[in-house]
Amino acid sequence: MSSTILHRSIEDFRSGNELDGAEAETFLDALISEAGEELIARVLTAWHHKGIEETEIYAVAKIMRERMTRVDSQHEIFVDIVGTGGSRSKTFNVSTAAAFVVAGAGIPVAKHGNKAATGNSGSADVLSELGIDPAVDAATAERCINEIGICFMFAPNFHRLSPVLAKVRRELGFPTIFNCVGPLCNPASAPHQLIGVWSEDLVSKMANALARLGTNKSWIVNGNGGLDEISLSGPTVVAEIYNGSVSHLEVSPDNFGIETSDMSNVSASNCTESAALIRDVLSGRCENKTAVDLVAVNAAATINIASPQSDLKTALARAKESIASGAALGKMEKLIDFTNK
Repeated sequence: MSSTILHRSIEDFRSGNELDGAEAETFLDALISEAGEELIARVLTAWHHKGIEETEIYAVAKIMRERMTRVDSQHEIFVDIVGTGGSRSKTFNVSTAAAFVVAGAGIPVAKHGNKAATGNSGSADVLSELGIDPAVDAATAERCINEIGICFMFAPNFHRLSPVLAKVRRELGFPTIFNCVGPLCNPASAPHQLIGVWSEDLVSKMANALARLGTNKSWIVNGNGGLDEISLSGPTVVAEIYNGSVSHLEVSPDNFGIETSDMSNVSASNCTESAALIRDVLSGRCENKTAVDLVAVNAAATINIASPQSDLKTALARAKESIASGAALGKMEKLIDFTNK
């Protein structure tokens, strides 16, 4: 039965037809239960060539939100900062580093992520390298967010997908619908998010889907050069979702009060290199100014989103103080201790 549904979906995608929202749950169940790697790969490849649409992102994310294991945060204001992956620029794990900076600035962070599917280092990969156990259960994640102000929720522990599907995604080498829906399905239902996407074409699609799903105030961003974060090398396209409405803007390094800079020295070929750079940045003694500024700018945008009456330059000062004071590093050390008890 599942294979019949998936074969029909392949033909639909090849004909340019979108996934019907009314059939999305049946389709998703078929994809999850399918054991044949080749068939799953054909489905995701046909979908990729057709192009992922807003209604499809919304339909799959809605189902996954309804089914996910939940984490209850006691905080009224808290955030998630995450990228979809799939970026052409293989930077170090900027959003993971920025999460500690945001938490150090006093805004709790419920970060949601996974191992790498299309990149060199996923958030779970680099957290492991930093000494943090990323795969804690929901109860432990809940205690982390409520007691130390930061947690990591390892996607496979909160969403009932399949190891076969995960394996196929890693082998395909290109981003899929799940790169899009994952960031929209935060198990703690973070009311504020900074979500980076790999393509400018996805900015509006993701923003409109998130507006329909519900959020307080969030940004969907695509940085210059196809970066799934805010960029230092040029303008970043932004869709802001606020009270159910979507507005579009553009931010540049100048909006934060810093200079545009080349980003050729912030790449990482694996999680070991990424973890080393994160440690250097959070130590406050990093000689790679571009790496520090990249983390600070993305943290600042997140702080600004969650802080009424804030502006980007003030938020950047808070981010830099979080690093300079040792507060950001302290949050990382507390998460290491908490997850290894």
